[in-house]
Amino acid sequence: MSNETKKIAKKKGIVVSDKMDKTVVVEVKTLKTHPKYLKKYRVTKKYKVHDPENKCKIGDVVEFIQCRPISKEKRHMIV
Repeated sequence: MSNETKKIAKKKGIVVSDKMDKTVVVEVKTLKTHPKYLKKYRVTKKYKVHDPENKCKIGDVVEFIQCRPISKEKRHMIV
């Protein structure tokens, strides 16, 4: 087996809440196409992301990746 590097899926979103300690809520907006009618529509999803230094504030654009579960709902970490 050669030294292959795995491609890590990064997501980008806007911080909508920073009230928790070491956690921010990030909203990711994506554009999807309906399979039958081919109309494009917007989908938003919120993720709880680990922020160990509490440096992110509301309105910041952040990039995050999936990691091991940190708590019940936190499964992502800021890059």
